[in-house]
Amino acid sequence: MFAEYYKKLLEQLSRDYNCTPGDLRSEKNTVTLPALNESRRIYSPDMPFFQMVTAGPGTVMMADERLHGFLRDFAKDKEGHRLFEFGNLCAINDELKKYGWTLKQSHHMFLPCREVRVDDRFTVKWFFGSEIDQFYGDARFPNAISYPEPCPARPDRIVVTACDGEEIMGMSGCSEDAPHWQQIGIDVLPAYRTRGIGKYLVTLVKNRITELGDIPFYGTAAANIRSQNIARAAGFRPAWVEIDARKLD
Repeated sequence: MFAEYYKKLLEQLSRDYNCTPGDLRSEKNTVTLPALNESRRIYSPDMPFFQMVTAGPGTVMMADERLHGFLRDFAKDKEGHRLFEFGNLCAINDELKKYGWTLKQSHHMFLPCREVRVDDRFTVKWFFGSEIDQFYGDARFPNAISYPEPCPARPDRIVVTACDGEEIMGMSGCSEDAPHWQQIGIDVLPAYRTRGIGKYLVTLVKNRITELGDIPFYGTAAANIRSQNIARAAGFRPAWVEIDARKLD
């Protein structure tokens, strides 16, 4: 299962980072020019200034041409994954600041690696398409769906809630970040945590996406252990890490 998804991942990342699947599997680090390629994941409409990804051996850096000399020299003798270490990120950030940019947080991303089935432990409700509109702006669900309003570039496709009577205990949803690539998010309300609701809902959404023939994926922060444990329990494993930049105010 994972090998099939990983091959598709390399194809998608090559669109996102204007490189080739071979660049992503290379032991060497690669620097490419920014591009807004068709079918890329869209997290900003603007041309990227700096984005960096590793999915295994080496790292690909898609960057403004003004950064290329620095990045090639800085990365030439380093293992790709080490570019994501704190000291190296600080050095890259110092260079970005010269041009009025700064790094954002890194994202640790997961792909399915095994099937997981769940029994009917909780009462659930499903929502699709425009049925999801009723939840926008609800501060309880900043991760399960786009918050505070819908994002046309990454539309929310599916939501499932676990309910205690009429009370929502948790919500998981997915957004289509690129054609057929559905990113899953989860929110469990504090009073209902540690009951397995997160794993339960994420597994339901993951299985539904798979049944529809799309690719489920999951992302979280490096230090969010609770979220990472949910991903693993739902049948995901780490697949890639990426970071991008924003313009300084």
